[in-house]
Amino acid sequence: MKKIINTILIASVLAIGTNTILAKTSANPDELLNKKNKKIQIVEPDKGKINQKKELKKLKSNARTKAKSSKEAEGMYETKFPAITSQISYADMNGEVTLTDCIKLAITHHPAIMAAISNAEIYKSRVGQAWSNYFPTFSAGASYSRNDMFMTMGGNFTRMIVQKHNMFYIPTMSANMLLFDFGKTKAMADSAKKSYESSRFDAETSIENVIYNVKVAYYNLVFAKIQRSVYEETVKDYELQLKQARAYYDIGKKAKIDVTYAEYNLGKAKLNLIKAKNTLELAAVELANSVGIPEMAEVVLKDGLNTKEYDVNFADLIRIAEESRPSLLAAKKRMDAAEIAIRATKRAYTPDISGFASYNYGGRKINSDYGYGLGIQMQYSNVNLMLLKKQVDEATAIYKKAVADYEQARQDVYLEVKSAYINLMNSHDSIAVSKLALQQAKEQQDLAFRRYQVGLGDAIEFKDSENTYLNAQLDYYSTILQYNINAAEIERVIGAPIKETDIDL
Repeated sequence: MKKIINTILIASVLAIGTNTILAKTSANPDELLNKKNKKIQIVEPDKGKINQKKELKKLKSNARTKAKSSKEAEGMYETKFPAITSQISYADMNGEVTLTDCIKLAITHHPAIMAAISNAEIYKSRVGQAWSNYFPTFSAGASYSRNDMFMTMGGNFTRMIVQKHNMFYIPTMSANMLLFDFGKTKAMADSAKKSYESSRFDAETSIENVIYNVKVAYYNLVFAKIQRSVYEETVKDYELQLKQARAYYDIGKKAKIDVTYAEYNLGKAKLNLIKAKNTLELAAVELANSVGIPEMAEVVLKDGLNTKEYDVNFADLIRIAEESRPSLLAAKKRMDAAEIAIRATKRAYTPDISGFASYNYGGRKINSDYGYGLGIQMQYSNVNLMLLKKQVDEATAIYKKAVADYEQARQDVYLEVKSAYINLMNSHDSIAVSKLALQQAKEQQDLAFRRYQVGLGDAIEFKDSENTYLNAQLDYYSTILQYNINAAEIERVIGAPIKETDIDL
C-alpha cells in the first residue's frame, strides 16, 4: 500500500512540474513577439513656436546686464592699471588691433569676467538681506466664519431658547518691527559685507587672469608670425642653394648628390614652413578665445614684442603684492568675516525687542466694529545652551581655518613672486647671450653660403650653418617672447603694473 501511495505522489509532482515548464515555454513566444513588435520611441525635439517678443526682451536685458558688468570691470581694472584709452568695439573692428584693444575687448566680452562680477552682486545682495531684519514686516488677511451655537441644556428649557448662528467678517492688518537685538543683525551684516568685499577681490583676480591670458596669447601670435617669417627666409635660402647646386652639376663641378641633398633640405624646410603656418592659425584662434570673441580671426597685430628693459626690484615686488594682490586680499576679508561670525554666534543667546501693531475691522457685519493693538515685546528664541556652545566652537574652528588659509595664501604669493622674478631675470640675462649667438650664426651662414657659391664649400657645411642660423633666430625671438610673458606673469602675481625703462635689450 505504501508503495502505491508513493508512486501516486511522485507521478503528481512530475505532472505539476511538467505543466509549469510547458506554461513558461508557451509564454516565451508571446513575450518575444511583443518585444519584436514593440516600437522604439525616439524623443523628438520641441517644435514649439518661439516667442519672438519674449526672446527680443531677453536679449535686450542681457545686453544691459553685459554693458553694466563691462563698465564695472573697466573700473576695477583701471584702479591699479593704466586707463584703457582704446575705444574699439567688436562691431567697429577693421582687422587691426593693438594689445590694449585686445584687453578692452576681453574686459567687455569675456564670460569669466561677467560671471565673477555677477557673483559679487550675489554677495552684495546678502548685505541688504542681513539688514532687512530691522525693516517692518506686514501681513494682511480677511476671514469669514459662521459659528453654530453649542447647546448643552436639554428639556423644555432648551426649546425656550432660539438657536442662532454667529457670523463674523474680520479683515485684518498687522505689522511687526524689530527694534533691537543686541547686535545680532549688525554682526550678520558685517560678516556679509566682508564676504562681499572678498568676492570683489575674487572678481579682480578673474580680470587679471583674463588679461594675463590675453597678453600671453597676443605675444604667442606675434612670435608665431615671426617664426613663419624665419621659415620663409630659410626656404628662400635653400632654394638658392638648390639653384646653385644644379648649376654646378650642369657644368660638372658638383656631384649629383649635392642636388639631391639640396632638394631634401628644401623639402624639409617647406614642411617646417607648413607647420609654422598651422601654428600661426592656432595662435590666432587662441587669441580670439582668450579675448572672449571666438569669431575674431584674421586680425593684424599692431604691437610687437617689447624689447625694453623692465625696472623691477624683488623687495618692492613683495611689498606691492601684499598691498595689491587680489587673491591675498580676498583671503584677508574671508578671515575677517569668519572672526565676525564668532561674534554673531555668541550673541544668539540675547533676546529680541520688537514692536507690533494690528488693526481689525468687522464683526457680525462687515462694518459693525473695529479693534487695534499696539505693543512692545521682548522675546527669547528657543535657546539650547548645548547647541549654542557647539555653534560657537564651530565658528571658532572656521576662523582658525581662515587664519591658516590666509597664511597659506601669503606664502603662496611670496613663492609666486619669487619664481616670477627669477624667471624674468633669467630671460633678461639670456637675451644678450642669444643675441650674440644670433650675430655669430648669421656671420657663419653668410660665409658658408659665399664659400658654396665660389665652389669652396659643400652642401653639408651650408646645411649646418643654415640650421645653426635658423635655431639661433628662433632661440633669440623665443627668449624675447619669454621675457614678455614673464613680465606679464609678474604683473599678475603682484596685482599691479611694472614700469619699462628706455634701455634696449
